[in-house]
Amino acid sequence: MPGSRAWTRSRNLSAIEKAAIAARCERFIAEELTPRFLPVVQPTAFNYPIALTGRWRGHRYSFITRYRSGFDDNRGEEFDHAFARLDHLPQELSRQRFDVMWHRHSGQWWRLHAAVTLDEALHIIETDGLLHPT
Repeated sequence: MPGSRAWTRSRNLSAIEKAAIAARCERFIAEELTPRFLPVVQPTAFNYPIALTGRWRGHRYSFITRYRSGFDDNRGEEFDHAFARLDHLPQELSRQRFDVMWHRHSGQWWRLHAAVTLDEALHIIETDGLLHPT
């Protein structure tokens, strides 16, 4: 019938599941990304990275670079820039799956990998140069 929609069962992440995923991602950031991409903070006269973090926003977990400004007119101000994102797929009832998203210079998010497990997603972020912090 035109205009009718099929209903599908979906399941969002619970607070406990989100906390477990965040803990795994934070450990990944601390053990893999930070030593490789930000072993020391080097202040410059421009914007420079000071930390790598992550955070949930709805059903999306973003990997974020925190920057500090070295410009004279706003020295010391800080801002965040997401470089990769995991979008949870709620329709996957049997196991947790994510789309791995890349943040383009235009501000758009592009899906690079679809429906991968958390371990696969973290491996992709570690090995795919497009998804590395800049």
